[in-house]
Amino acid sequence: MPPTNTNKQETGKEFNFTRADFERVRGLIYQRAGISLADSKQEMVYSRLARRLRANGIASFASYLDALEAGRMPAEWESFTNALTTNLTSFFREAHHFPLLAEHALKARAKHGAPLTIWCSASSTGEEPYSIAMTACEAFDTLTPPVQIIATDIDTNVLATASAGVYPLERVDKMEQARLRRFFLKGKGAQEGLVRVRPELRQLITFRQLNLLADGWDLKGPFDAIFCRNVMIYFDKATQRKILSRFVPLMKPDALLFAGHSENFLYVSDSLRLRGKTVYELNQG
Repeated sequence: MPPTNTNKQETGKEFNFTRADFERVRGLIYQRAGISLADSKQEMVYSRLARRLRANGIASFASYLDALEAGRMPAEWESFTNALTTNLTSFFREAHHFPLLAEHALKARAKHGAPLTIWCSASSTGEEPYSIAMTACEAFDTLTPPVQIIATDIDTNVLATASAGVYPLERVDKMEQARLRRFFLKGKGAQEGLVRVRPELRQLITFRQLNLLADGWDLKGPFDAIFCRNVMIYFDKATQRKILSRFVPLMKPDALLFAGHSENFLYVSDSLRLRGKTVYELNQG
């Protein structure tokens, strides 16, 4: 029997992508970012990394992965990681968290007196940290609230978008008009169809690249609140446990940790207890 032909004509794909290639990608992204790719993600991996093969003029996935592992393309690791990072987000996503954040901010300010510090650990394209900033402005009824927000992400591409603070108008079409008028500037002329967050809002946030799996985090805690929403679902239990154990020392005694709707930290850490719907506090008992 002749060998099976896996060229573009037979597979309908530009590049041959074997199960072995997929397993190599799974291993590399787990090592670099702690992301556990499910079997169902094979087509997603192909489509996203095929762009990197084209960009580098490489003819096969095997050659691309060989070059990465051999250190022949050190700058490509960032693009490899960016390509496989999922960045689904929206303004005021999981809206039940923000009234609780506003209440917590006012109480913490009254109790401690110092400006509040909040860490958004997966900022994506910026909708979440800007939602945090808007909540703080509304809670304190000023565009210059006593709040400092650190927003981090592993993906440098989305951080660039977040830092610019410019979005298509449809990204804010479900937002209350009062919020839209208070916190955004509408584009005109060549910028029509876009909105930009007000500079006062942008000044509340420091955007930085950070890998949650890195040996050290360049962060100064403790924080009044940490947002880590819809991130842990991409990690296995061992990685979740490791990250949560590093969150705990960065939380003030009365700090809150906000999780995503499908995440449950109680099965991972006994240092936390449930405060509200997907909101945790330190277990003082």
